[in-house]
Amino acid sequence: MPRRTVSHEDGAIYEFTPDLEPIETVESGAELTIDTRDSLDGAVQSESDVIDAVPDEVNAATGPIAVEGAEPGDVLRVEIEDVRVTEDRGRAVTIDGFGLLDEYDEIEAPRTRITPVEDGSITFDTPEGELEVPIEPVVGTIGVAPAEESYTTLFPHDHGGNLDTTEVTGGNTIYFPVFQEGAMLAMGDSKAAMADGEMCGTGAEIATDIDVTVEVIDDPAVELERPLLETDDAWKPVASADTLEEACQLANRDAIDLLAAEHGVDETDAYIFSSLVGGLEISQVVDPLVTVKNAVPKAYLSDPF
Repeated sequence: MPRRTVSHEDGAIYEFTPDLEPIETVESGAELTIDTRDSLDGAVQSESDVIDAVPDEVNAATGPIAVEGAEPGDVLRVEIEDVRVTEDRGRAVTIDGFGLLDEYDEIEAPRTRITPVEDGSITFDTPEGELEVPIEPVVGTIGVAPAEESYTTLFPHDHGGNLDTTEVTGGNTIYFPVFQEGAMLAMGDSKAAMADGEMCGTGAEIATDIDVTVEVIDDPAVELERPLLETDDAWKPVASADTLEEACQLANRDAIDLLAAEHGVDETDAYIFSSLVGGLEISQVVDPLVTVKNAVPKAYLSDPF
């Protein structure tokens, strides 16, 4: 089946709502290239371009894309085959009122740093010379239509959204619970590079082309409540909440459900075992909700679907 391109010029959203209307409808198993624009909609092209406040519309997500056959209770599998930067520069910014150290007097906001793309890296100028950071693109915002409430593309939640998770990248797969008919997948807000935590509030924001294959898993063996990541060596439930502790609790509960189903043990034994083999990791700490993941090695957890 030929690969189809869906562009942000065809449509992009700034809010995940339960009643999204698709700009494209594809069959399960479709291979797609998703063309995205940078999270700041091209407003920052030089270091003299600064962002005084978080825009009302930010993190444009190309879509939504309806997947035929997706019904509430199903799981949408999104295999991310490749993420390619399509600009010659990224941009990292500080914004007043946003970021982990926003209230520290030493931190200046707004400020913009342009990160030129050169030979597979981005560069960061300092008085001592250029620092090179390898390009490892991350899809910051990716999700489906939520169950009941609406969330702007700045928010992460059970539907996905602004997860800002470094494992959402080429070679990995992310699974979403389906809450609405067609699932209504959308994605954008890519970064050429980003550290776990996304401390200043951005990575190197950049436009990308994202190659994905989408597949509906009906009647899944394990019911998902939140996104689940698959890497080469681990399964990682992803959870977002008001506090790190609450997000960790959700990610741990999701890991427990997977381990209990896999090994036929009760929740308490799965809880104890998760404390031996799981690994809580921070995705981001700057969005309206914080996001964590819990890495369970594949040696202890096979494909739950």
